[in-house]
Amino acid sequence: MSGATILVTGGAGYIGSHACKILAQAGYTPVAVDNLSTGWRDAVQFGPFEQADLLDRAALDDIFARHEPAAVMHFAAMSDVGQSVREPGLYWRVNVGGSLNLVEAAVAAGCPHMVFSSTCAIYGDQDGIMLDENSLQHPINAYGASKRAVEAMLANFGAAHGLETVIFRYFNVAGASPDLDVGEHHRPETHLIPLMLDAIDGRRPALTINGDDYDTPDGTCVRDYVHVMDLVEAHLRGLRWLQDGRGSRVFNLGTGKGFSVRQVVDYSAIVTNRQVPVTTGPRREGDAAALVSGSARAEIELGWRPERSTLEQMIADAWAWHQNGDFAQ
Repeated sequence: MSGATILVTGGAGYIGSHACKILAQAGYTPVAVDNLSTGWRDAVQFGPFEQADLLDRAALDDIFARHEPAAVMHFAAMSDVGQSVREPGLYWRVNVGGSLNLVEAAVAAGCPHMVFSSTCAIYGDQDGIMLDENSLQHPINAYGASKRAVEAMLANFGAAHGLETVIFRYFNVAGASPDLDVGEHHRPETHLIPLMLDAIDGRRPALTINGDDYDTPDGTCVRDYVHVMDLVEAHLRGLRWLQDGRGSRVFNLGTGKGFSVRQVVDYSAIVTNRQVPVTTGPRREGDAAALVSGSARAEIELGWRPERSTLEQMIADAWAWHQNGDFAQ
């Protein structure tokens, strides 16, 4: 259904802006919906923009009525793990309450399809296990718990109202568009690779490693990293899965290979040819020691292959955008 309008919540954010880019390239009209609390207006380059909060149901009803989207890609969420431990109410209110408003508005407007950005954080701390879609779910922070709750909500609305959803669970997303038009930029910045590049570039004194006493080979947290362009390609395939009438499905997205924080630092020094100033701080609340995700189902059923998701490529693309991107400064 190329040419259709797709509502992209969080469309001014990191992943949402890349999703708008790939949707526009595929012939869709992406409508970015964002309250700009963490997103950037300059990131909206590929279609219309609606400044709105998901907690405002009337605004959502108006947006659905005016744009008549064929589907929704839902990225908008609070996502700071440490904050979710300190302020769980914020995550239940925004992530769950906002999603409920969005889902009810979609159903009321007759919009039948939704692609939802979930997280491997729903699995909790399961070290040494290759996570798949059937892994036990034990979220250890309000962020993961709120995402799991939205997954359950979507299943309920599917049973009651016929809403069909594709859910993607992934963990660390990195890199930037190789065209340097959009990239990773948060406020405040909490993600490892942009924090590290800031330290390399002198924009902050040093990268703080949050804990070096985990039960991992070098004591630092281990994560699976996926390039943002590979990730949004999977979302495009998920949209087409729904449009082809294949029904609701859950997919993990990962490379099946984890890297520790210290390994990411070492790779960054090689890619940028600069030393990374590093200090060590206490553990961050709510962090699992290791999370690595397989993606066999996505590979088999969606035909998805992560083509740019080597750590070297992700750091290189992030570094290029960090230095030259349109609003990287």
